[in-house]
Amino acid sequence: MISLAVSTLSLLLSLTVAWLTLLRRGTVRITRPKLVGFLSEEGQPKVFLRALLYATGKRGHIVEDLFLIVRRGEVSQLFGFWMYGERKSEMIGSGLKISEDGVAFNYYFLPPKDSGFCFLSGEYFIKIHAKILNRDKPLVLCAVKLSLSDELAVAFADPSTGVLFTWMPDSDAYRSDLHAAPSIGRSRSVSGAGRGELPWA
Repeated sequence: MISLAVSTLSLLLSLTVAWLTLLRRGTVRITRPKLVGFLSEEGQPKVFLRALLYATGKRGHIVEDLFLIVRRGEVSQLFGFWMYGERKSEMIGSGLKISEDGVAFNYYFLPPKDSGFCFLSGEYFIKIHAKILNRDKPLVLCAVKLSLSDELAVAFADPSTGVLFTWMPDSDAYRSDLHAAPSIGRSRSVSGAGRGELPWA
């Protein structure tokens, strides 16, 4: 009886390990974006964010599509065109393999050119969605709440200007700052304190 119990326990343990390491697909998740940017590109609104996409299962997943739903009051807009990559080497989003280790990129999203959407002052609720290969319904990865003041909204009259939202752990909220592309060169830092160039510079 003891030998049978030990054998059964060993079999169950082996099956559990096989499930966790080989069979379980898990899902795809995203870290809270540290940076979110409201930008303008050729007169069209553009949303930038930086985050890590990762899978909760060993086998990983293929992300077919990423998109945003941006809501301000009663207005809701799909930002369905996406690009990803490091600065000056962005690629059009056409599928991305996500593993347990995850991938951290800059992500850029644009609405249709005829959307008429523009960044006005107010409260913004942004949901990040992912379409996973062989799954029917898109997955909501994350929801972000941002506030755009009247003063910062006026700045979008200048197409070289953007608003950068930085997550502040101490206040559990995003802080907004105005950032304009430098007139000469591209050496301006994200914060003005030498932490690197603007992601869209």
